[in-house]
Amino acid sequence: MKPATPLMMVPFREVRHFQPDDCLHYEPIAVRGQEYDWTIPAHRHEGLHQFHLLTRGAVVATIDGERHELRAPAMWMLAPGAVHGFAYERDSAGQQITVPTAALQLALAHSPLLAAQLTRTIIVGSAAIGVDAHACEHLFSQLAQEFGTSRPGRVEALHAHAMLIALWLLRLGKATRGPPRQQALRDTLTHRYRSLLELHFRRHQPLGFYADALGVTPDHLSRTCRATSGIGALDLLHERMLLEARRMLAYTPLPVTAIARQLGFEDPGYFSRFFTRRAGLSPSAYRESATDGRATPPEQGGPRRR
Repeated sequence: MKPATPLMMVPFREVRHFQPDDCLHYEPIAVRGQEYDWTIPAHRHEGLHQFHLLTRGAVVATIDGERHELRAPAMWMLAPGAVHGFAYERDSAGQQITVPTAALQLALAHSPLLAAQLTRTIIVGSAAIGVDAHACEHLFSQLAQEFGTSRPGRVEALHAHAMLIALWLLRLGKATRGPPRQQALRDTLTHRYRSLLELHFRRHQPLGFYADALGVTPDHLSRTCRATSGIGALDLLHERMLLEARRMLAYTPLPVTAIARQLGFEDPGYFSRFFTRRAGLSPSAYRESATDGRATPPEQGGPRRR
């Protein structure tokens, strides 16, 4: 079996290498494109969101193993932890910003439904953007102009521009017709639960821990998750753990025992049984299949059983 390729873990300081103490980072797509001959290898960011706007050319974006062929105009938001790599058509053009997730969450503290959407990657292709492409490009251009200044209030202005871009994409990424109020309330609870999972899934907290934090009973939480996602709250927790395990097996050379420990499993044998039961392959077999290109890619959200 071929060894897994080490995965680049790119911290914020490296992302914004020209201004390591800045509040966010902006750059044209061509900066990294030319540096890496238009093929950006797979990597991930923890605690960071990235927003990309493609205004010319095309890209094959591989995000958590799922392939997306996009042609300009297109936009996407990468959630923290998503493993991503890009193969751009030469001389493509566009812009990207990298923003600390904590800043976005703080700005959306009073909008839990919107804040919960930050946990998922969103991709908007040319058909969905349509006539809004110019408006979106204008938002990025305004941020770029502010990024190059040193005027008073620069940090606050950059945060405001970043939030407008985030809101623009979150709105476009949603269904065009809003759900009824009762459905919206259920969706909000499920999204809040998913947000809590991002913080605590490695700690193996019982379902009651999440229910208490959300102010509901475990039964109510599970029924709501099933109504909105097709599976119960415990299965959503297990899916999130499985997604992280599949990412680490596919994209890092860590031994299975080390992956088990990082995911909070004290007994590597129990981790192997958990993974095999839900993925249909043992961790070692999944890694071998992923290396050879035969395994199901670790898509965002994992499998669905209805």
